[in-house]
Amino acid sequence: MPILLPPRHSWDSFPEVVLHSEINVVKQHPMYAAAKSGDSDAALQLVRDTLSSKALDALRAFADLSNPVLMPVHALEDTGVNAIPFALAEELASRLQWRVETTVVQANLVGHTGASGFHRLANQAYFQGSVTAGSNYVLVDDFVGQGGTLANLRGHLLTGGAGVVGATVLTGKLHSVKLALLPETLADLRSKHGQELEAWWHARFGHAFDGLTESEARYLFRTPNADRVRDRIVTAEHG
Repeated sequence: MPILLPPRHSWDSFPEVVLHSEINVVKQHPMYAAAKSGDSDAALQLVRDTLSSKALDALRAFADLSNPVLMPVHALEDTGVNAIPFALAEELASRLQWRVETTVVQANLVGHTGASGFHRLANQAYFQGSVTAGSNYVLVDDFVGQGGTLANLRGHLLTGGAGVVGATVLTGKLHSVKLALLPETLADLRSKHGQELEAWWHARFGHAFDGLTESEARYLFRTPNADRVRDRIVTAEHG
């Protein structure tokens, strides 16, 4: 089976991901496991218990720029379809009076929960489904780690002629809320690993280094050399 190549786009001035709650608060919630495995009632209870009024205020600012449409990540997990993104989108729609679209779904199983950085990089989420051209979407997910899933969903929507004005997650790593790759991070990555690795990366994943998230790029930069990057990616693809 050929490797799916999700489309990605450069980041421009994409805003930071709006985060609602701390990781330990979400993952230690009694409804978390059931919600992650597809229990919609558990997911709704989890969302209502951990939603942030400060985050809601930050999201309202997007309404000043556009007429936002919420697009939840339809995430396949080993235990079922993750119910948290849809529950978060529905609750946000109710509170903000925004619309939700669920026409786009993740088409593959990537196993990102608890996975290493190289597993996340090697096993990319791929999305399929119709996009409303001209709409301005806000991406919705349960967690942001390296940000690759959000980057790939954004790429699918932009390729379909829509805009993406922001993203929000229930929880995640604080250093990962900045998806947009900084010019200096890109320059450092290219200087360290060279054009040959970037060409290899483009052939394997369908985008150059400028399509990486800030966290992905920093992760690759911390890897000692280009050969180690290639070896770890190939190992993770078959692990």
